[in-house]
Amino acid sequence: MMPTMAAEAVPIHADTDGVIRVGNTRVTLDTIVAAFSGGATAEEIAQRYPTLELADIYQVLGYYLHRTSEVEAYLEKRGAQAAAVRKQNEARFDPRGVRDRLMARRSRRGQ
Repeated sequence: MMPTMAAEAVPIHADTDGVIRVGNTRVTLDTIVAAFSGGATAEEIAQRYPTLELADIYQVLGYYLHRTSEVEAYLEKRGAQAAAVRKQNEARFDPRGVRDRLMARRSRRGQ
């Protein structure tokens, strides 16, 4: 007779900003999916992010594989939000010439 297996909830939650995090860590779903898509195994991800439990990583990867289209839609939305924030920041703080300005400032200080 097989033991009864209770289904466990996937260890993800949305924080106050709507970012999906894994377990009780600050590691994001985006990070896990990117590492996995880049060829990392669950064990390699656990080595990179020691705050994560290996079992949680496997559950999250299973969730991703079963709901790829939903997760990809979430990731696309996050990417669009990041691009919008980057654009706003670049409009407020022009990144062109930053290195030159910093080097000039350093030269003026005599370093």
